[in-house]
Amino acid sequence: MADYRKFLALNNDLFDYLLSNTTEPGAIERNLIDRTRELGDARRMQISHPQALFMTFLTSSIGARSAIEVGTFTGYSALAIARGLSAEGRLITCDVSQGWTAIAQEAWAAAGVADRIELRVGPALRTLASLPPDVSFDLGFIDADKESYIEYYEALLPHLEAGGLLLADNTLWEGRVTDSSIDDPSTRSIRAFNAHVAADRRTEQVLLSIADGLTLIRKR
Repeated sequence: MADYRKFLALNNDLFDYLLSNTTEPGAIERNLIDRTRELGDARRMQISHPQALFMTFLTSSIGARSAIEVGTFTGYSALAIARGLSAEGRLITCDVSQGWTAIAQEAWAAAGVADRIELRVGPALRTLASLPPDVSFDLGFIDADKESYIEYYEALLPHLEAGGLLLADNTLWEGRVTDSSIDDPSTRSIRAFNAHVAADRRTEQVLLSIADGLTLIRKR
């Protein structure tokens, strides 16, 4: 590993500066953020606006035409991916909640991307198992129950194109991953997932300190 550790710990002032130099959310994104805030503690599951922009840029940069997402919530990440897809691109997104995804569908319709998104409500592993073997994706995103991350990864990887990208959210888990005094199931699962991916010779990966940790995985 490099002998020079180059990183910057953010504080509130630096984060505000970061936001002030980032394209602001549009009216549709702002409304979705506000509606999600009304859900109380569950709002923490929504990705941040800078992460959404990053995901749009990334989707567009690789010219993605097909994408799949595990964990829709209120639809911000699906909206971000759909905005980055090519005009004929399609996204399959999986969730178990009718209520949360109803909010998502309203936002997608308002943004004019609903025709690019196919919502499948039900257990994601069941949805992934039902995919025909020859179906492939340029981009995948995992942001659902942490205990199933490895299962989602293993189910998605065979459907990822060579050179395709798989993104996994919350891989720093609010810093719990390095705190040996914390041993709850979700924290153990994120640690296990990170170790599993790091040891996988089928892929290469980088864990970025975006929001709560975002791992970018490229299939060899």
